[in-house]
Amino acid sequence: MEFIRDLWAYMKARKKYWLLPLILILLLLGLLIVFSGGSAVAPFIYTLF
Repeated sequence: MEFIRDLWAYMKARKKYWLLPLILILLLLGLLIVFSGGSAVAPFIYTLF
């Protein structure tokens, strides 16, 4: 949790709020790949990349 706190402090200090949507999208894509890795949906997800 300290990393998230440090990241938020950095974005607040440097006025880099545009990074937040980018980080959230990357996190969601990563979770999608991890949780669907063993399912039947996996071949369709890997074709997106």
